[in-house]
Amino acid sequence: MRRAGILLHPTSLPSPGPIGDLGPMAHRFVDWLAEAGCSIWQLLPLNPTGPGYCPYASPSAFACEPRLISLELLAADGLLHKDELADRPPAGSAIGGPAVEAWKLPRLHLAADRLAAAEPDALAEYTAEEPWAADWALFAALSEVHASGWWGWPDAGLRHRDPDALAQARAQLKPQVDRHLALQVIFDRQWAALKERASRSGVEIIGDIPIFVSGEGADTWAHRDLFRMDADGNLAVKAGVPPDYFSPTGQLWGNPHYDWPAHAATGFAWWKARFDRVMRHCHRVRVDHFRGFAAAWAVPADAETAIDGAWSPGPGRALFDAVGDLPLIAEDLGVITPDVEALRDDIGAPGMKILQFGFGDTADHPFLPHNYTRRCVVYTGTHDNDTSRGWYDTAPEPARHRFRVYAARDGADVSWDLIRLAWASVADDAIAPMQDVLSLGSEARMNVPGEVDGNWIWRMSGIPDHTAQRLRGLAWAYGRLPPEAP
Repeated sequence: MRRAGILLHPTSLPSPGPIGDLGPMAHRFVDWLAEAGCSIWQLLPLNPTGPGYCPYASPSAFACEPRLISLELLAADGLLHKDELADRPPAGSAIGGPAVEAWKLPRLHLAADRLAAAEPDALAEYTAEEPWAADWALFAALSEVHASGWWGWPDAGLRHRDPDALAQARAQLKPQVDRHLALQVIFDRQWAALKERASRSGVEIIGDIPIFVSGEGADTWAHRDLFRMDADGNLAVKAGVPPDYFSPTGQLWGNPHYDWPAHAATGFAWWKARFDRVMRHCHRVRVDHFRGFAAAWAVPADAETAIDGAWSPGPGRALFDAVGDLPLIAEDLGVITPDVEALRDDIGAPGMKILQFGFGDTADHPFLPHNYTRRCVVYTGTHDNDTSRGWYDTAPEPARHRFRVYAARDGADVSWDLIRLAWASVADDAIAPMQDVLSLGSEARMNVPGEVDGNWIWRMSGIPDHTAQRLRGLAWAYGRLPPEAP
């Protein structure tokens, strides 16, 4: 089945207030996708965001981002009163950081406290069904008390998870712990309704699972034996990538590496639980930095750049045999070696093709559509690329010339020209970021790898109804409409 889809994180939706959410605009977007002949909605990770709303620097590999909860749906459920939303900040073209933290979060906490008081059995049931939830809720509560990472907490018993210290903290912080549990209950309820709406509309949700976790997050605090770190949180090596398209010195991410023999000794139980969690939210999942499962770039803990790293072997096929036959997409970008390609093909996962990367010096570039095989997913660009308009405006003239000749276009409508190339290709799936559907420039870029500030905050101003029929026409022309669609 040939499919078309859109890459858009829920934070970018034009929901009322300072950040996109899972409310009415998310449901309207699902309808728009169906109208546009798109049967895929691809997301970034749903986990709690890290600094600057980065979804790839989460303090938890299992919890979900409470800021995505819809206040309108909370009011409809009676957990908020309408007058408590009366002074809502206006929606803007970027996530309103101060308004999110100072205005939305207190209302989320109020609703969560009300749910915890009204439905204590729901929290107990959730904790029983989600083994990670109790650790996450206590970690989140403790993190509100202590400003540092867990290795800086003053109580050694809490740092090293002494059972008596944990029990005492749970009792002392019970309201905060229950609040964080309630937020996860609310998120899962709202998400289940949105996923059900997507399924009824013939829209498949593709999630995203980052390979690494935060060194100061709940996962390393609760399971440090599964990571290459000592008991005090000191890393043996840290994660990154060697010099590549995005950076001449590589990218130094700083995440801890996994202790793969320790994972194998448990039958990869932590990974089984992680994939199970994300697959309950999505229909398929993109595995970020897939090459790390073959080998990951390990950088000395005291290094200031990623240049002097070395490849450290990953778990290979053993992990994927353990987690089972899942519908995965392999993010196989960057320095890809034959062992990575063999692992990808061995588990039957399609790889990714990025059109913007294809217009180099030669016609044999693997990202040019005439070189594709069917089992791949083509993107005009990803969350790490400039928008297609921004790419063309700043690309070297030889790349622009090759694009114009290849597409037989003059570049005036480059975003849609690339969408057409993607939709026309033999790739099973073709996906474009929403910014390209809107023909936006670099001002709408989602992320610039290696830069700390100004990322992950773009929002669209409304659902672009006028583009739905144009996309649907391309889906019809190139055989990407769902089988039952006219």
